[in-house]
Amino acid sequence: MNLVKDLKSDITQKVINPVITKISAYQTDLDCVGGEYRMAMGKVISAAQSTIVAIETDQGITGYGEVCPLGSNYLPAYAKGVIPGLSELASQLIGQNPLDLGVLNQTMDSLMKGHNYVKSPIDVACWDILGKYSGVPVYTLLGGKYQDKLPLYFSISSAPVADMVDACEAARAEGYKQFQIKCDGNVDEDIERVRAVCATRQPGEIFIADANQGWAQHETVKLVHALKDVSVYIEQPCADLEGCVNIRQMTPHPIKLDESIDSLEALLLAIKYRAMDVVCLKVSKVGGLTKAKQIRDLCAAQGLSMTVEDSWGSDIVTTTLSHLAASTPVKAMLNCSDLNRYMHGHVAHGAPKAENGYLNTTSAPGLGIEPDWDVLGDPVFEYGG
Repeated sequence: MNLVKDLKSDITQKVINPVITKISAYQTDLDCVGGEYRMAMGKVISAAQSTIVAIETDQGITGYGEVCPLGSNYLPAYAKGVIPGLSELASQLIGQNPLDLGVLNQTMDSLMKGHNYVKSPIDVACWDILGKYSGVPVYTLLGGKYQDKLPLYFSISSAPVADMVDACEAARAEGYKQFQIKCDGNVDEDIERVRAVCATRQPGEIFIADANQGWAQHETVKLVHALKDVSVYIEQPCADLEGCVNIRQMTPHPIKLDESIDSLEALLLAIKYRAMDVVCLKVSKVGGLTKAKQIRDLCAAQGLSMTVEDSWGSDIVTTTLSHLAASTPVKAMLNCSDLNRYMHGHVAHGAPKAENGYLNTTSAPGLGIEPDWDVLGDPVFEYGG
């Protein structure tokens, strides 16, 4: 009788859904490996502030998410905006069921237009709760695991040509086979650096020239014609979608869009105009895993390959994108990113590790991480309790 009673009790507990009781946030600064990271538009990053959000429930399950904007002039996101954004949302999220991810996202969107970077760690933390509540890894909930080892790309910071060639050789020695060449917006110098780095190509390697919206259309025309004999992907050459569409129509190079794809609506428009061959899917740019999954699934259905990553961050960001990447069909996955590779310091235990050019996956329930409280210290924001 006791066994039957205990079984009934377990079943009853399972159908009682959790509710959010408290939202907290912690912040830490992450320094760049090598002192700085250079990209197009004259943008130089030496450190970035990461915010870790904890969502607590009445059933003792806590989920975690992380967001780390890449400065304040890369995307419409900035680190100092995260806490005020959380304070706008928190009061309306207390008492909600974190497992109702569609309802949760609709609530956040009704309360705050835009500001996807604020919503992202909340959404991710609720996916972590859902995984822990269900007893399965997040990648299972996102569609299942297609591969254990996720192909990584290595981003070569913009620098003098010889230094970029050396950085490529060093990354190759670590097992990387895909390389992103950061261009600085000076098209003549960019032509030289792309040609020099691509000249080191080994069999099976992929090179991507990333302008971060840094070229005007006429400059991109000059570049793709100058590099017509070089096998290289061209990433986000122009700031506007129309410019990128025009470039794709006149070049044999595959076009990859990043900054332009910030929502499902933007993706649908880009598909309509046949703007790209590859999409860079950044979790925080689109507002979290719920919306990233929508975009991921549409890309896969349309035969578009993806880079699965985020703007910047540490252990929780890298773990989050690894779950999204692992649950992406192999043909739809060009590569992903180990953001821990570019930053000093860690914010959590249990993140997947990079080895020989691949990112491993974890199998613990939820995201499978535990914040490093010695690093994070006291919360900078709390609501509920």
